Amino acid sequence: MEYEIEATESVSTAVILAVSAVEGCEPCSLHPLTDILDPDALNGLFRSQADGTPRTGGHLSFIYSRCRVTVDNGEYLSVQLLETATPSSRP
Repeated sequence: MEYEIEATESVSTAVILAVSAVEGCEPCSLHPLTDILDPDALNGLFRSQADGTPRTGGHLSFIYSRCRVTVDNGEYLSVQLLETATPSSRP
């Protein structure tokens, strides 16, 4: 699933919403994202620079729940169930 992160949405919130959509469950039924990584640090990686200019070129992949999540440039998420991930895309 491809997910475009809204300008008013944090990256961590987008991750939770996208993973819950892929898994077909309510966001509150997922394990806390804090069990995997620090949401504030995740948001900070893709937050605009101090002068307001956007950060560019960032890319991060991690496993959350039963999904591989890839954040590109803080603008897009790619979420794939691990059962359907190709062998070359697994860690």
